[in-house]
Amino acid sequence: MRPVPIVSALLALLVILAACASPAPTTVGAPRVEGESSELTAIERADGARLTVMATTTIVADVVASVAGEMAEVASLLPIGADPHAFTPAPRDMAMLRDADIIMANGAGLEEFLEAYISSAGEGVPVVYLSDGIALREFEPHEDDADDDHEGIDPHTWTSPASVIVFARNAAEALATLDPANAEAYQANAEAYIAELAELDRWVREQIATIPEEDRILVSDHDVFGYYADRYGLEQLGAVIPAFTSAAQPSARDLADLQTAMRERDVKAVFVGTSVNPALAQQVAEDLGIAVVPLYTGSLGEAGSGAETYIGYTRYNTNAIVQALR
Repeated sequence: MRPVPIVSALLALLVILAACASPAPTTVGAPRVEGESSELTAIERADGARLTVMATTTIVADVVASVAGEMAEVASLLPIGADPHAFTPAPRDMAMLRDADIIMANGAGLEEFLEAYISSAGEGVPVVYLSDGIALREFEPHEDDADDDHEGIDPHTWTSPASVIVFARNAAEALATLDPANAEAYQANAEAYIAELAELDRWVREQIATIPEEDRILVSDHDVFGYYADRYGLEQLGAVIPAFTSAAQPSARDLADLQTAMRERDVKAVFVGTSVNPALAQQVAEDLGIAVVPLYTGSLGEAGSGAETYIGYTRYNTNAIVQALR
């Protein structure tokens, strides 16, 4: 079976997208070693003053806020809908980083492009990477692609609730160290939230089990659902952009190979993050006559979306995946 030719149309799209891409942020100062959390000590605060936490993404912010409760003010550096792989802080964002008591990040390389900015916030602002302790996935290039540069560590740890349980524990430990007077409260909040995450994990497993085994195949805009797929027995067949970052660009060969594999496996849908440009995924789906299904990936959803919290985000995505594949 021969694939429908898509190379010329997709090459034209790639040229357009490359021309519209935002320039990489300018490096400022010496970047902190990504993934190496700062050593923490208790900080002195005025009576009644709450900790100020700056989270890098809306997902990290929601997890930290669930653990912190009323004892800390938690803000997100990236706004709702922003792509973590393609964000440049504004001067206002830098001021918020400098004024924080602590910066909490996903880690695992997600904030690599932000490291210089985070470091420039000042040595007095500690950084904690919530992915610390998670067994990280590695991208494996195709054996026949000697020049394949799409490799590295998969930073999308949060797509599995099991990983976010680690986030919650790391957040509680960091908050308790900074604010030992409220350590028991942080721990209690974390345990309550972890119980919700454990229930969410069971629910997701039950939902995925309703998909016929031969149809449990994920194709997404970039390699974002690896931890989710590993946890729940899905196969991540490939991605329109065969890399861990949506800022990369696929080759015509990558796209043709993916289309052939999708046709051979009778893939039902292409899943596209709401925060990335869907043009290439839409072209692939159109050529194959299958659906494009939007999912939330690097950001929570706006009010009324059903994905305003991490738990809502995971339920929304799971329902969408099950509906598309079942």
